[in-house]
Amino acid sequence: MSRPTVHDIAKEAGVSLATVDRVLNARPGVRDKTIAKVQAAVARLGYVRDASAANLARQRQYKFAFVLPDGPSQFTDTLKVALRETYASQIADRVSVKVVGIPTHDAHAIVRALLSFDPKRLDGVAIMVPETPQVRDAVHRLKDAGMAVVTLASDLPNSERDYFIGINNVAAGKTAGQLMGRFVGAQGEVLVVTNSLRSRDSLERRLGFDEVMAGDFPRVSVLPSVESYDDSLRMEEIVLEVIMRRPRLAGVYSMGFGNRSLLNALRRSGALDDLIVIAHEITPVTKQALVQNEISAVITQNVGHLVRSALRVLRSLCDDMPIFDAQERIRIDVVLRENLP
Repeated sequence: MSRPTVHDIAKEAGVSLATVDRVLNARPGVRDKTIAKVQAAVARLGYVRDASAANLARQRQYKFAFVLPDGPSQFTDTLKVALRETYASQIADRVSVKVVGIPTHDAHAIVRALLSFDPKRLDGVAIMVPETPQVRDAVHRLKDAGMAVVTLASDLPNSERDYFIGINNVAAGKTAGQLMGRFVGAQGEVLVVTNSLRSRDSLERRLGFDEVMAGDFPRVSVLPSVESYDDSLRMEEIVLEVIMRRPRLAGVYSMGFGNRSLLNALRRSGALDDLIVIAHEITPVTKQALVQNEISAVITQNVGHLVRSALRVLRSLCDDMPIFDAQERIRIDVVLRENLP
């Protein structure tokens, strides 16, 4: 089926092509009722405007930065690979992208990186950073300077960012809760681990997980969160200690990206055969663990979709064009050994 065009919109809305053009480009001279008709037609048809030709004609070049965590995160590595692949396909759209690495547990370093961007040389940023007051202030300053700001994978809902691109992390935590409760059975204890609860994705996942466990599986006891702060030795030592001290431990829920050290600890403990382990994101480590039956399930999202969505949304913000939420909604996927991609 061919993509809908402006001619289709005009026919669907019962207006002229000139009116459709004025609405799509947010030009004055159109009544509110007519604007609503055109927008409704756009939604019904699933029209997505391709601004490439117009931007090429006027030599428009977008300049974006992706601010991603430094450190041993295989999820970040997969994002960078997806960004390189997507960027190669976006060259015709005159998009220039740079990746800026930041230490996630140094709020001041994050702020310095964000405030180093020159709004005269950069159109927008996609950021994946923990939520702190300093970061919120830095986002405010970027917005004041006229820059488009989107959050990626982990949101900053209390900031002035323009758009969040990622899964519903509360729903992802609820999904983990349902899986854990059903796999573990009637009772036992569950350990929850993450890099840091300062990352909004982990915080929201914990909220969703707790809601389901308390409501649907009240006889399963969920232990306080363990935070590693990207310290693999800390993660291994704490997990080993919990396993030694908690004979009723039945499951482990890993909310963050640091699964290598968690799995190392579980292997050293010899308890993997007795535990249900649920993690997030398909990486080489989690994929191998699924194959070997060391992880029961992985809750994941399509990183290619994340990156493509970020570029589309940033371009739309720069062009003052509407963002089609349905197109940018990231799906929550559950991967088992039996349905590994």
